[in-house]
Amino acid sequence: MCGIVGVSGVERAAEQAFLGLYALQHRGQEAAGIAAIRDGEMRVHKAHGLIIEGFHDQELRSLDGTVALGHTRYSTAGGAGLHNAQPIHVRYHQGDLALVHNGNLTNAKVLRDRLVSEGALFQSTVDSEVIVHLIARSRKPTVDEQIQDALGQLIGAFSVIITVGTTMYAARDPWGIRPLVLGRKSEGGWVLASETCALDLIGAEMECPLNPGELLKIEDGMVTYLPGLKPADRPAPCIFELIYFARPDSRVWGASVDRARREFGRQLAREHPVDADCVFSVPDSSNSAALGFSEESGIPFELGLIRNHYVGRTFIHPTQTGRDFRVRIKYNTVREVIDGKRVVVVDDSLVRGTTSRGLISLIREAGAKEVHFRVSSPPVISPCFYGIDMPTRDELIGAQMSVDQIREHLNVDSLGYLSLEGMNNAVRQYGPFCDACFSGNYAAPLVDLTYRSKCG
Repeated sequence: MCGIVGVSGVERAAEQAFLGLYALQHRGQEAAGIAAIRDGEMRVHKAHGLIIEGFHDQELRSLDGTVALGHTRYSTAGGAGLHNAQPIHVRYHQGDLALVHNGNLTNAKVLRDRLVSEGALFQSTVDSEVIVHLIARSRKPTVDEQIQDALGQLIGAFSVIITVGTTMYAARDPWGIRPLVLGRKSEGGWVLASETCALDLIGAEMECPLNPGELLKIEDGMVTYLPGLKPADRPAPCIFELIYFARPDSRVWGASVDRARREFGRQLAREHPVDADCVFSVPDSSNSAALGFSEESGIPFELGLIRNHYVGRTFIHPTQTGRDFRVRIKYNTVREVIDGKRVVVVDDSLVRGTTSRGLISLIREAGAKEVHFRVSSPPVISPCFYGIDMPTRDELIGAQMSVDQIREHLNVDSLGYLSLEGMNNAVRQYGPFCDACFSGNYAAPLVDLTYRSKCG
């Protein structure tokens, strides 16, 4: 999962891209990069860690231009490391080309092996670089057609922004798995971003989301819709964006993320009622769901856990050692809220169970009389191949244990998950969704999985 931004037709566009990435920092914390273009000349800067750590006044001043691309990285395909940070930048015969990508291609291995056999030289291990090679090797006569040709060979999840010279392109995969929106600056210029919260910080008005399979071009201040990819018969936007990844102040899939999470919480309270003294969230992504649970159940909402915002999100840390180490320093309990109380703890999801088990231990130490754990999504039983870091069933507690076994493992008095039907019904007007991690029903074909098994 990554955050991407594109800015076109704005002076000092890199500074606007920086602001957009700042708003999208929750989507990736391992590395960040910005490319800026003026008069066809491109400058790129990449850095490890948070955007604020790697981009200072000096770096931003050096990134002069009216067009810019930005990316915050959370590694899924290709692993961590600055060599895999984006934007990907190449010298292209039609002008410097840069690309940022959010999602995972499910046929990247097939395409990469073919390209290597044809003599392509790869500089990174990310699936995104495949797209660049496909564009460069296309036999089509125009850049527009070369990009269309390349995108037409991709399977899986991709929201991409591409620049060739000062011309910008943006596209979404035919299933519409990952979000991408277009905004307009009041003084002129256009902004593309993964979430609407980035538009808010940049000061751009939401124009429209890109539809599944849509391809647009921004050139000389004009937006043109090009012949895109045939949309899938059934769109499959990722419901986990509403559950966990997106910021609550964003609108994703047409829905307010905050309101969607509150409805998940209300439905969870209806499905798994409990007699308790207070309810609190595992901050911050569960705040809205816990409020919804409180509103529906009538149990008072409290601040029982305080999050240290300078540690990072445990779920998107790339190593299990890092996740284990950070649980206890990321959260602290408010003993006055918890001591002697029957508490309901609401979390948005339960993936590996590492964080939750550590949190329950902290809550018990704070004197909780009873701990009732509620999860505002169903059990995660299948790995995601579309851009979320949960690669094997062995890592998924919901795939390895029954609900009762998980309750014992977490050491809670009761455990309740939101049902699959309840989750989808809560946001039905915005669907249908991809819920493969909860149901095992994958929308885009898993080409590489079959290919690897045949290759041994």
